[in-house]
Amino acid sequence: MAASEFHSNARITAIGTYVPERILTNEDLEQMVDTNHEWIVQRTGIVERRIAADDQYCSDLCYGAVRSLLENYPVTVEDVDYILVATSTPDTFFPSVASRVQAYFGIQAAGAVDLQAACAGFVSALQVANGLLLSGAYRKILVIGAETLSKITDYTDRTTCILFGDGAGAVLVEPGDEGTFVGSYAITDGSAGHHLYRSSLSPTIGSSEIRQTGHIVQNGREVYKWAVTRIPEGIQQLLASAGLSVHDIDWFIPHSANLRIIESICERTGIPMEHTLHSLVYNGNTSAASIPLALHAGVKDGRVQPGNLLLLYGFGGGLTQAALVVKWSIT
Repeated sequence: MAASEFHSNARITAIGTYVPERILTNEDLEQMVDTNHEWIVQRTGIVERRIAADDQYCSDLCYGAVRSLLENYPVTVEDVDYILVATSTPDTFFPSVASRVQAYFGIQAAGAVDLQAACAGFVSALQVANGLLLSGAYRKILVIGAETLSKITDYTDRTTCILFGDGAGAVLVEPGDEGTFVGSYAITDGSAGHHLYRSSLSPTIGSSEIRQTGHIVQNGREVYKWAVTRIPEGIQQLLASAGLSVHDIDWFIPHSANLRIIESICERTGIPMEHTLHSLVYNGNTSAASIPLALHAGVKDGRVQPGNLLLLYGFGGGLTQAALVVKWSIT
């Protein structure tokens, strides 16, 4: 079962985010490919995106997000005992980005693992963190979603280059007397993975030949059809398994893929757009970073309050879905 009886002792105790300084506007893209501001906004809702510098990599964005976390909350990371970095754009395939975070912050005794679930990566990492805490083997886990998608974007492809940006978000996850993760869901349709990919060693995905460019390749029409059909189904299954309805959710925080996808999901589920947080208008699609970017923005401006029920829903390459219902507990 994708959604079933769920146990948790996890709670998020701190959050921080970071985006690079450089801004890539729709007007900038007009000078690069055959597109225009109105066309981009109409189809995606995106106005601008942040772009990493040439010498700035995923680990650098992670450092910035963790520094933000430390500035916002009276916490430490030197005593973290596990580090999970969700990313599809690591500095190197190995060593892991998580190991670079460990070294940078002088964390002495921690496991360090990169997790790759594309745009579902951040929520997938939270689910893994919950399991590690439940095992009793770990007490303080640093979870980061970070991407430098601009480095794998083909800026001659007008269908994809308008979408992607760079950013990072970090949270601390620790055990509590009462867990604040109150529902979980995960499901994957690997047979459709060839609709959204970045090539590596193999020239095929299953029986499908793929373009070995090293860039993001997306069949936007098929991904859209999958998302607006399967995500509402997943939301219904998750809420039913948790004994909740859409009316119990204070904030829906989906992966910020495309505003039209989010609007369609809201229409099909009955979740009001005014109760939805996303980060895409000024950040673009940042894959594993998009949910923490949206969440932190909501915390900073006071929309997200302690006691709020949040529905975090990641979806993307795989094609993978990962979702959590979280009772927010910090300011």
